[in-house]
Amino acid sequence: MKNLLEACVNSAISAVEAAKGGADRIELCENMLEGGCTPSSGTIRFARQHLQIPIMVMIRPRGADFLYSEDEFKIMKTDILTAKDLGADGVVFGILKSDGTIDVARMEILVKHARPMQVTCHRAFDMTADPFKALDDLISLGIDRVLTSGQSDSALLGAKLIRKLVEQAAGRIIIMPGHGIKEHNLEEAIRLTGASEFHMYLTKQVPSSMAFVRNDVKMGKPDLSEYGHEVVDAERIKRAKNILDQY
Repeated sequence: MKNLLEACVNSAISAVEAAKGGADRIELCENMLEGGCTPSSGTIRFARQHLQIPIMVMIRPRGADFLYSEDEFKIMKTDILTAKDLGADGVVFGILKSDGTIDVARMEILVKHARPMQVTCHRAFDMTADPFKALDDLISLGIDRVLTSGQSDSALLGAKLIRKLVEQAAGRIIIMPGHGIKEHNLEEAIRLTGASEFHMYLTKQVPSSMAFVRNDVKMGKPDLSEYGHEVVDAERIKRAKNILDQY
């Protein structure tokens, strides 16, 4: 089975860079400081116009937990239909109940909204109380893949659980390790997890071109510079893809 690289991207510009680097697929997000939220319709449209590879659109109305209000659930349904209308190949979402189980009823509704697009359950899975029961629930829903760090702070730390999930899945759902996988530890991730798809966020810092600078005014978090931003690094994607192609 061919190993695949899904590039997590934080903007339409990053999406283009990921494709240049040879990514097999992208997960299109915004607001990476909170783990990724739904991108704008303009971002999705631009990415679709410029990419030939599959585009998976994050459907997440806010950061923090995955217990959503009725209004947030309505927004998610609308965002899924918008992504479909704009030519996305798939969507990425996850909803939990307050007890840490998969909200099967709501997830089923979202899956029906999404089809025939692909569906990935994101790292809401990593916040479930019982990953083996959660995986069975996702399989019952016909979810195509689940993104997971093995319920750890990185996929390498969670590799033992990820391998168990791959075995439990038995080809019924794709287990895609992600979070903390970089070029230097990708080979280890391949060996330890037994997975065939890998989710990677490989970026570089791009300095601002502003000539006039105000360091005394902040637009967001006080510890972040307003004069630079993060963009996916095509060269890093290329290096990771070369590693995957060797297996």
